[in-house]
Amino acid sequence: MTSPKASRLLLPAARLKETVSAGIRQQAARTLERRRLTPIVPPDSIAGRAMVLVIAIMTFLSCLTLGAVTLVRDTAAAWQTEIAREATIQIKPAEGLDMEGALGRARAVAASYRGVRGATIVDRAATARLLEPWLGPGLDIDELPVPRLVIVTIDPVERPDFAAMRAELAEAVPSAVLDDHRGWVDRLVAMARTTVTIGMAVLGLMLSATALTVIFATRGAMAGNGHVIEVLHFVGAEARFIAREFRRHFLIAGTRGAAAGGAAAVIVFVVFSWWSSRNVATPEGDQTAALFGNFSIGLSGYLGVALVVLLIAGLTAATSHFTVMAHLKRIET
Repeated sequence: MTSPKASRLLLPAARLKETVSAGIRQQAARTLERRRLTPIVPPDSIAGRAMVLVIAIMTFLSCLTLGAVTLVRDTAAAWQTEIAREATIQIKPAEGLDMEGALGRARAVAASYRGVRGATIVDRAATARLLEPWLGPGLDIDELPVPRLVIVTIDPVERPDFAAMRAELAEAVPSAVLDDHRGWVDRLVAMARTTVTIGMAVLGLMLSATALTVIFATRGAMAGNGHVIEVLHFVGAEARFIAREFRRHFLIAGTRGAAAGGAAAVIVFVVFSWWSSRNVATPEGDQTAALFGNFSIGLSGYLGVALVVLLIAGLTAATSHFTVMAHLKRIET
């Protein structure tokens, strides 16, 4: 039986033991929480930062290539549409020919056909302005055998019968020549298809180079984490768990690099579009607009940039997954 004095001594000791036990439990809980929050894969390293930089550069170049292909395709389509909307009747001067009467007859013949929205005679002043870059100002077209033109505006949905129009023009105005720009359109279509094909081939090469770069960069970054994989494997972690951790880590890293490269490409496109819109009234701006439009890649171009970013981020994650699984198989064998 314990004496009252001994009981008074045991009570503080029990309380002290409970306090110490509670402190140990709290410390253990904090340690466990820190371990739970600490990622298995090292969050950052020199190889990891280099991989993010390489992915950003390759994504930037791939997005620029995609934007250039989109720009060329849209510009060629606009050219084709503009050329296909008009036809030209050229009347060559001949001895005894009443040029003004011939122009009127040619316009009347063209306007009578279904699918023709209008026919306009290019007057003397407009003809002189067309020849001014080559023959200089103050040109008197009556002194030279200059052909005169009739511009025929065509309905793009319902095109007229050009064969019948040529035959009727040959009877009404023998010196008239109808040019429906078919040859120019065919050449333009061939050029546009060739350019887009070359651009897509270059884009494919860029994406292939990006894929190979991502593969080697990912493997190089994972080479420094080989000891982590081995330790996790030998302590009993499943291969799927290890691969999932590394896949998530490299997916985040790949997304960071791809997003940075895609954002830089978008900034370049926006800056060029703004520059072209600010220089519309200048000769340089007019020439650039005639060749490339307003440097706007449109919604399809920006969606393509987003697709490239997602593709490269997914490629990085898939590469890390297969690399980890292959490394584990080598360890087991």
